[in-house]
Amino acid sequence: MDAHDERGTTMTGVDPSRLDDQQLMKELETIHRTRHDTLLYGSNDALRAHNERMAQLEGEYLRRNPRRPVAPGRTREGARERTGSDSGTPTASGT
Repeated sequence: MDAHDERGTTMTGVDPSRLDDQQLMKELETIHRTRHDTLLYGSNDALRAHNERMAQLEGEYLRRNPRRPVAPGRTREGARERTGSDSGTPTASGT
């Protein structure tokens, strides 16, 4: 067996570090789009592979973009401000 042969490993697709930025974003969009169906209808092996691939792709994105913009509403503090609560418990209105 070749030293670079990856048969028997769960990784599928190109190593994320070898993708250019545009390819990486396309892969991320695809994996996020297919997530729900994989969770609901995929085998345990398919879900495991999906989880691993998503972690690899997201990890590479975060490695390349350590200072990515974070929307204030996507933080705990921002969510509390949105709900008007410090307890972290959502309001009954759902807003």
